[in-house]
Amino acid sequence: MRIALDGMGGDRAPSVVVDGAASALDEATSEIEIVLVGQQEVLQGEMDRLGRPLKRVTIEPASQVVTMDDQPSHVLRRMPDSSIRRCFDLLKAGEVDAVVSAGNSGATMAVGMVVMGRLAEVDRPALAAVLPSLHGNTVLIDVGANVDCSPMMLLQFGYMGAVYAERVLGVDNPTVGLLSIGEEGSKGNNAVRAAHEYFKNSALNFVGNIEGRDIFSGQTSVVVCDGFVGNICLKLSEGLAESTGRFLTQEAAGSPARWMGGLFLRGAFRRFKGLMDYASYGGVPLLGINGVAFICHGRSSARAIGRAVTMATESVRGRLVQHLSEGLAEYRGLLLGEREIGSL
Repeated sequence: MRIALDGMGGDRAPSVVVDGAASALDEATSEIEIVLVGQQEVLQGEMDRLGRPLKRVTIEPASQVVTMDDQPSHVLRRMPDSSIRRCFDLLKAGEVDAVVSAGNSGATMAVGMVVMGRLAEVDRPALAAVLPSLHGNTVLIDVGANVDCSPMMLLQFGYMGAVYAERVLGVDNPTVGLLSIGEEGSKGNNAVRAAHEYFKNSALNFVGNIEGRDIFSGQTSVVVCDGFVGNICLKLSEGLAESTGRFLTQEAAGSPARWMGGLFLRGAFRRFKGLMDYASYGGVPLLGINGVAFICHGRSSARAIGRAVTMATESVRGRLVQHLSEGLAEYRGLLLGEREIGSL
């Protein structure tokens, strides 16, 4: 198993990325190799910094670095030797099995879509985050790949999320909800209202509209929204989890009695923090391209990047792309029919 890791991607690259590669190798339960892609001298210097050899890490040179401010179109046209492009070129050539990047998510999606192509039933790929809930996990799709979405795109996200939940996460007959500002089908913007009709008449196990407060309740396996709303939900959840820990610490320090109570609940607080820590989930899969790719948070820690590499290897072994392709093919006629209806 060989994973291409974008050595120049992320707010703290390349040092944290190299540390993440070491973390992935340390925790790997089976043989994997990591191909660090980026500026060779810089990456070699970071590897030397570790003070120990990384026997299953090689460096693939790429001279250009994509910043968080670079537009995807600029990266596609003017940066043929960027680390992101080189990662996907390796994947396309079959020299690696998956790609992991903490870099510019828009550029990563655009390059991945152009180099690898899309699955037949997909207009636009989407990012699917797995969030903890009161009853297992919930898939939130899309969380940042597509800011503006048509009703048909939202429906496709629903299908991809359902297939991912069922065939990768093992959820039996996953339920699907559409994120809106009210439970009634008449609520929401134009795209959400039109999408509600599509979902209602689809083969999905659709439970109707859900509100933001229901994401963590576990009442639905998959929550569908556009990438603008989904990214805000994801970042809000991360910020709330971090702030909750600080709130609890401040409250526990308010009096000796609270401090003693905090000691008894320390284990529960620690488990809660681990449950809500995005580093535990590593990265999110880019669903809909013809290959396995994971995109990490821009400020990912070494642990998060290492975990994303592990998730990528698990997705390859679990035949993620094959399952998505087969699952979507089952709905091909339905999707094509709905696309025609949507174009009227």
